[in-house]
Amino acid sequence: MVSNKLCFLVLAVATAAFLLHSAASARNAPPSTFSIDDSNITTTKNYTHVCDAQRFSDLGLDMEEFSFCDKSLSYEVRVKDLIDRMTLDEKAGQIGDTALGVPRIGLPKYEWWSEALHGVSDVGQAGNHVTHFDDVIPGATSFPTVILTSATFNQSLWKKIGQAVSTEARAMYNLGHAGLTFWSPNINVVRDPRWGRALETPGEDPFVAGRYAVNYVRGLQDVEGSTEDDEVADLNSRPLKVSACCKHYAAYDVDNWLGVDRYHFDAIVTEQDMTETFLRPFEMCVKEGDVSSVMCSYNKINGIPACADPRLLKDTIRGEWNLRGYIVSDCDSIDVMLDSQKWLNDEPVDAVAQTLKAGLDLDCGYYYPNYANTSVRMGKVKEAELDSALKNLYNVLMRLGFFDGSPKYEKLGKSDICSHENIELATEAARQGIVLLKNENQTLPLKSNKIKTIAVVGPHANATSAMIGNYAGVPCRFTSPIDGFSKYGKVKYETGCGEVFCKNESLIFPAVRAAKKADATVLVVGLDLTVEAESLDRTDLLLPGYQQQLIQQVSSQSKGPVILVIMSAGGVDISFAKDDPNIQSIIWAGYPGEEGGHAIADVVFGKSNPGGRLPLTWFYTNYTDMLPLTSMRLRPIESLDYPGRTYKFYDGPTVYPFGFGLSYTNFTYKLVSSTKTVNVKLNKFQHCRDLNYTEGSYKPPCPAILIEDLKSSCGDYKVKLEIEVKNVGERDGSDVVMVYWSPPQGIAEAPIVDLVGFERVFVGGGGGSVKVGFELDVCKSLGLVDFRGYRLLPSGGGKFVIGDGVLSLPLQINFRR
Repeated sequence: MVSNKLCFLVLAVATAAFLLHSAASARNAPPSTFSIDDSNITTTKNYTHVCDAQRFSDLGLDMEEFSFCDKSLSYEVRVKDLIDRMTLDEKAGQIGDTALGVPRIGLPKYEWWSEALHGVSDVGQAGNHVTHFDDVIPGATSFPTVILTSATFNQSLWKKIGQAVSTEARAMYNLGHAGLTFWSPNINVVRDPRWGRALETPGEDPFVAGRYAVNYVRGLQDVEGSTEDDEVADLNSRPLKVSACCKHYAAYDVDNWLGVDRYHFDAIVTEQDMTETFLRPFEMCVKEGDVSSVMCSYNKINGIPACADPRLLKDTIRGEWNLRGYIVSDCDSIDVMLDSQKWLNDEPVDAVAQTLKAGLDLDCGYYYPNYANTSVRMGKVKEAELDSALKNLYNVLMRLGFFDGSPKYEKLGKSDICSHENIELATEAARQGIVLLKNENQTLPLKSNKIKTIAVVGPHANATSAMIGNYAGVPCRFTSPIDGFSKYGKVKYETGCGEVFCKNESLIFPAVRAAKKADATVLVVGLDLTVEAESLDRTDLLLPGYQQQLIQQVSSQSKGPVILVIMSAGGVDISFAKDDPNIQSIIWAGYPGEEGGHAIADVVFGKSNPGGRLPLTWFYTNYTDMLPLTSMRLRPIESLDYPGRTYKFYDGPTVYPFGFGLSYTNFTYKLVSSTKTVNVKLNKFQHCRDLNYTEGSYKPPCPAILIEDLKSSCGDYKVKLEIEVKNVGERDGSDVVMVYWSPPQGIAEAPIVDLVGFERVFVGGGGGSVKVGFELDVCKSLGLVDFRGYRLLPSGGGKFVIGDGVLSLPLQINFRR
């Protein structure tokens, strides 16, 4: 999102001018100190929900006259009553991110934009402090950035973090310091290692991104203690703890690369890649996570702005996937369509009509509030489109208790923010996400009884704000790396570089001198938001400036073992360190959150046994010389000599592959049981579909069946796997069991492998073992998407690959009539 709103245009008509003035006043108002914004009227007290009889009395109104406050009625009826009471101009005033409210009917203002990417954040509308920190609430728990949390591959942890964040958000709402609608998480797939926003995402695999979305969204939204459907017959009435938003829909992963920016970029995407990769996490988020909002992105897709494409919005999100919520634009997207993309050379009223008809409910911007009424009056869009948008918006607020209150959460307060439990959860998330990349001669863990002095050097040795990345808010506190290591020994700190860019070598010698005297040296280097960030893509995969020289000089002169710690989101070509015998151990710590230094030190000294796995492929830097960031295809393009992207379509050399991670112990896998054959019975209406095969490959007589045709019987076909994981080392540890599917051989342009299941398990040392079971839906897990965009189930012999290939389990898929 953009951090600052563009100045809006002054309208000619008097009513629109009044709305414009009201919006400006709202944005310049001081921070609210209560939950319901009645700042423009006099009330006897601060209220936490709309439908309070005393509040209506303060407004000179009788609440009983307003059916939208009648709890005995359905939300659908109540919302319709609310909308029907509004004039056209009043309706337009409610579909911008600052909903202006309608005092004459008791409807207050509402600010839609809050963020909770990895903790409650104060990022939002410029000049608007709906979510804010001050002396009352000085901060909130800042968890690791999403890329490191995803490296845990721990789905229950993802949900638990969501629950902790939403509890803090509710507590802040009660104290007038937050909203109820949070535009998180970011679930875009990291297609290219140069993309600047990798830190916000779950990585390169669409299935992992989708599972992260489902769990984090459930953690944010689900009312604890209830079932997923909350035993509500109408899921449009299912209560919400807070509202989540999956973004940025879709094919968004170019921010600013060599002069190409997200505001002008047209993502040329095949239907195959769109269905298989770019849409899949969003489909999972809506269908399985029941998210209550989706945000469309700035970019165009095949010539059409994402926020103006009815096929993407109205037909897919709301129609095919059945979104129970609202669709919002990334901020100022309509302005981008007009000024940057010159979409259809539209005037503002035309663009507003286009997006409303496409299914965009909420404009994070000023165009809807300022032009929607005029657009209706000019006959460019039906007023019913505004009604539909308002229905989607206010139904979500009903579910949140904005109108009726949420008794379950009303007692939450300051003690529930930055609690000991949440700070420890943030620490544990960082511990679990940290990835051990190299550990020669079992150098790690260090032994505190032998290591008394520690040289902690590098531009991130005293990192604080760098550890929390972006969309971070104010953390409860910081534990930097030097703070963390101080608990294990005497620390000698040297920066080695003035900053991450490390523009000169003047500070390297003091770092070398410290390493010569210390029992062990920890080099903490990497990237930060000055290198990879929103609106900032990388141009190479190298450490900036003199960082490599710092590492090599320090490691060559260190008296004791050298541990290299990398803070980054995207992969870095550290092949020089991987191959350097002077560097015994390498750790990737992502951006580990407010307790990052605590977690890193715990891993280095063995209080925590690392079990994280890389959620991204780490490429050699010459990979970026082979293809531009702007080429959207995932599969190799032979005519241009472009390699494939992500582990699914790239089979060349890597610094470290997707899913890589070491431990202080060793695990073995043993097959307990697995399905060997799946016989799919076809009826006369289920016809064989063709697939392209490579030359010389065997092609079955019935290559594939359309999964849509199997929909009614898909549930009958399951594949079961059970794996015994044994810890053959002495230390307790956690292992991530990763199950990949390799499709039948010979299918042209099929993925090399495709992750279809994963589970993180704790296994006691000294021979402990656990059994891990997977039950896979054949249609969801074993299908593929062909070049036409069809989802197909292929026949023939494929195989499951467990981990890095330690087990290979064949599976035959047959079609029978």
